[in-house]
Amino acid sequence: MVNVTTNAEKEEAAGAPAPAPAEPKEPGMEAAEPSMMMYEDSFGQFKEGEVVTGVITSIDKDLVLVDIGYKSEGQIRINEFRTEDGSITAKIGDTVEVMVEWWDDEEERVILSKDKAANIKVWDNIKKCHDEDGTIRGVITSRVKGGFSVDIGVPAFLPGSQADLRPIRNLDEMVGKTFDFKILKYNRKRSNIVLSRRVLLEKERESKRAATLSSIHDGKVVPGVVKNITEYGVFVDLGGVDGLLHITDISWGRVKHPSDLFKIGDQITVKVLNLDLEKERVSLGMKQLMADPWSSAVQKYPVGSRVRGRVVSLTDYGAFVELEEGIEGLIHVSEMSWTRKVRHPSKVVSVGEEVDAMVLDIKPDARRISLGMKQAAPNPWDVIAEKYPVGTTIEGKIKNITDFGIFIGIDEGIDGLVHISDLSWTKRVKHPSELYKKGDLVQAIVLDIEKENERFSLGIKQLHPDPWKTLGQRYKVGSEITGTITNVTDFGIFVEIEEGIEGLVHVSEISKEKIKTPVGRYTIGDMLTAKVMTINSDERRIGLSIKRLEMESEQGLLSEYVSSLSSQRTTTFGELLRENLQEKLKEE
Repeated sequence: MVNVTTNAEKEEAAGAPAPAPAEPKEPGMEAAEPSMMMYEDSFGQFKEGEVVTGVITSIDKDLVLVDIGYKSEGQIRINEFRTEDGSITAKIGDTVEVMVEWWDDEEERVILSKDKAANIKVWDNIKKCHDEDGTIRGVITSRVKGGFSVDIGVPAFLPGSQADLRPIRNLDEMVGKTFDFKILKYNRKRSNIVLSRRVLLEKERESKRAATLSSIHDGKVVPGVVKNITEYGVFVDLGGVDGLLHITDISWGRVKHPSDLFKIGDQITVKVLNLDLEKERVSLGMKQLMADPWSSAVQKYPVGSRVRGRVVSLTDYGAFVELEEGIEGLIHVSEMSWTRKVRHPSKVVSVGEEVDAMVLDIKPDARRISLGMKQAAPNPWDVIAEKYPVGTTIEGKIKNITDFGIFIGIDEGIDGLVHISDLSWTKRVKHPSELYKKGDLVQAIVLDIEKENERFSLGIKQLHPDPWKTLGQRYKVGSEITGTITNVTDFGIFVEIEEGIEGLVHVSEISKEKIKTPVGRYTIGDMLTAKVMTINSDERRIGLSIKRLEMESEQGLLSEYVSSLSSQRTTTFGELLRENLQEKLKEE
């Protein structure tokens, strides 16, 4: 604790010059009657440390003379009347309380101190305040370890725990402020004083609490001050009583965090929702001061009406749109676009964006409104059939390639599908990527449009005639054809007779001899000649036969043999067969 040392003591310790003799009083100047004199008469002895009252009679550059009723004026150093800016506060005729530092009756000199008298008076006031349980006013001058230094006439200590009802976040805000304090304890010899502001605040709070609890009731509208803010609500000081304003009772609308709307110290008006006097708990509400917007929502937002709102949040299944404070509608992902398959609403809208929508359904009791974005715009599927009738040739870029086909961009948001089976009349396509890549510009013919299912079917092979339809014109039944072996199986041989068109030589049509399997007898890629047996354009099948071709060949040999007999040739039929067989073996 800081010890108080006056300016006079400092000068005395520094060897200040002895005070000059007192100057004679001015004519007509009367000495004021002292109120605290501690002597018997004007010639009696003074006691050192006594406090007396006197009147300033003279002022010079070093001393101030004060008449205290003694033979001569008492002397006070001029510095005790000097302010921080250097000005002098002493005036001739002013009454001052002073302390007798020492006196010399022989020399008729008295040394006085105004500062020490004030110090004694302060300590007397401190004692009286403590003994009578009073209060004292002081100024917090600085922060010190563990609390604050307070000027109450002399330095005093205010512990941090006694500065307020709750811990102070910013201690520097207290410096320079004036408050009333309670003196907890003091020691004059050690110049030690301990103060408390919290005691007074607790007493004031208890008084306010009793008054507040007796005056409030359910449904009453009261003013309050925001005392604390949490994620679940706001604590409001109603006057010695704290009430909780829950986050759900702040607004009819969406509140992310109470700190977005309030700050500590805000003056607000609230409504008492519930009062528990036994537990001294008060539930408060702000939104209850206004009408529930859902009470008139049906009239304001009828089904089929067009509305505009702000996107406030996104979920996996849709976007919530605020139409007004307290009323939010849901736009489901399925109601965001006529043409796009929206996987997540963030692909279409973003938080804070304003959107137009149509009211699809409203349930005020459940506080729900269903909205649709796509309904606020024309449905392109309503006009697509008129714009692209079946049989129309279109051109577009490939947007996507899948296992089952390719998607071609038609109009904005509408893609047409070319199924893998409609890519080619003749080619066996295992995957569309064998023929096309994303971004290719292709032509196709409109095959079908299903508005209800939002399907647009296209075909590429339909751009050209089906070669199977004219196959019978190019290959007559019974004609001989030559092709490339494309596959050999246990049940027969596949032969490509032109690009994409294959015929089958069944195992039973390979030879007159009984063959279990042609595998191992024929090689893929070899040329093979066979006879056309059947053509089925609808089922896209061609039946071929090697055996029939050989049989015709043998029939031809027989005819030649008959002709040779008629010309008297001696060659036998068996010889002719052997010659024919030898020729075939040479060819192989």
